[in-house]
Amino acid sequence: MPIHPDIAARFPLLDGLTSLREAYGTPAGREQIARFEAWEPAVPPPVVDVRDTTAPGPHGPVPVRVYEPSPDGDPARPCLVWLHGGGFAGGDLDMREADWTAREVGARAGAVVVSVDYRLARGELSYPVPHDDAVAAIAWVRASAGELGVDPARISVGGASAGGNLSAGAALRLRDRDGWVPAALLLVYAVFHPVVPAPSRSLAARLAELPELYQEKPGEDTSWVTVNYLGGPLSTADGYAMPALAVLDGLCPTVLVNGEYDNLRASAEAFAAALALAGVDVRQVTVPGMLHAFLNLPAELEPVGRCLDLMAGVVTTCGAARPARETASVR
Repeated sequence: MPIHPDIAARFPLLDGLTSLREAYGTPAGREQIARFEAWEPAVPPPVVDVRDTTAPGPHGPVPVRVYEPSPDGDPARPCLVWLHGGGFAGGDLDMREADWTAREVGARAGAVVVSVDYRLARGELSYPVPHDDAVAAIAWVRASAGELGVDPARISVGGASAGGNLSAGAALRLRDRDGWVPAALLLVYAVFHPVVPAPSRSLAARLAELPELYQEKPGEDTSWVTVNYLGGPLSTADGYAMPALAVLDGLCPTVLVNGEYDNLRASAEAFAAALALAGVDVRQVTVPGMLHAFLNLPAELEPVGRCLDLMAGVVTTCGAARPARETASVR
């Protein structure tokens, strides 16, 4: 379907910007993108109990924020450990993709959501530090299930964009280190390859409809985000840093959610195929009309609200997925 009309109507706010990397590199560019993304909800996200705490980690305490639904007497609620995106170098617990998502999913699923403030790849800090923080936070939730009032068999792990990558990499590490995987993985518009695979013909046609800012330029190096995260060349990536390189056998049921107009969708589609070949129970969902990072938009936008319902359903059912290779669309 076409780009959602409410999103397309805001494209003039991006006029004059031709490169995301250049735009984020200047205060004026960042301000212009912020105006495009400044979409206030008519109805605020749900009010839930929130508290900040920390999980112990190999690089020091990892800040986490715990979102708890209204008490209902259930001592064994489901739980989602959630990691925000931001290109591995940005984002925090207050960004909409973190805070709004945690509130909405927690309220819709009656679940505890633990949002993770992993260390960012900035300056001298790079992989494996953000990955280690993700692993530590998930392990802490697992060990603290009784205190959190959650069923240890109903812990799902998920994230958006870079957070989806970190979620998958952490699940692989915990599988190999502890012989444990979460009940489900919920990976939203995430990247899994050192270099994003070429888009399919149909995806390329959709990406061509986007403003110039989102178009790849001939000869442009699009791997700078990955190189920054790795702290070195692409050849240094392993399967925990870039899960598409990993042996995927034995991974838990996985749901991948993609925006219809997102170039990272090519990575998720290839990763879904690899999961299916490895015998993993995988479901792939496309959210129509949406660009990358759509969880930063209000839930009242229908495709966003439907996606949040889907996410809550995964958390509630502990990742019960449809048969492998199934592709669906949120309509």
